[in-house]
Amino acid sequence: MAKKSKKQQSGGTPATVALTEAGVAYTVHAYEHDPSHPSYGEEAAEAMGVSPERVFKTLVADVDGALVVAVVPVAGSLDLKALATAVGGKRAAMADPAAAERTTGYVRGGISPLGQRRKLRTVLDSSAAGHTTICVSAGRRGLEVELSPADLATLTEAVSAPVGRA
Repeated sequence: MAKKSKKQQSGGTPATVALTEAGVAYTVHAYEHDPSHPSYGEEAAEAMGVSPERVFKTLVADVDGALVVAVVPVAGSLDLKALATAVGGKRAAMADPAAAERTTGYVRGGISPLGQRRKLRTVLDSSAAGHTTICVSAGRRGLEVELSPADLATLTEAVSAPVGRA
């Protein structure tokens, strides 16, 4: 079993630990998660009082047999064909949820693009660049981090592409 850092032991998640260790400015937003809400991302936007265009969901897809992370606004959906194109692939489909959880180390609805167990190729929807800050999962349902899109792209080594659709 992996040894947890002091920050993780004191309540941080791998995502917040990664942000802290990188020296990146971020704000944590916690809210009471309602398991009956139909959309994790929309629930987060409502609970934080943030426009859904600024709250991004982390989705894991299978592109030609390799898992890839897509970070898109909760106000829309993922364009799988555009995602495949963005990473030089031919076909994309949503990943098996169990494989996504196993690979990232997070549970569905709390998958963060940061601090993943195994770092996956990441594509950040190009709309993120239009915001000073965006919110993404901090690695647990009911916990979001707000940071600049540039910092998120740098830390995840993301490529920017129009992979979200309204």
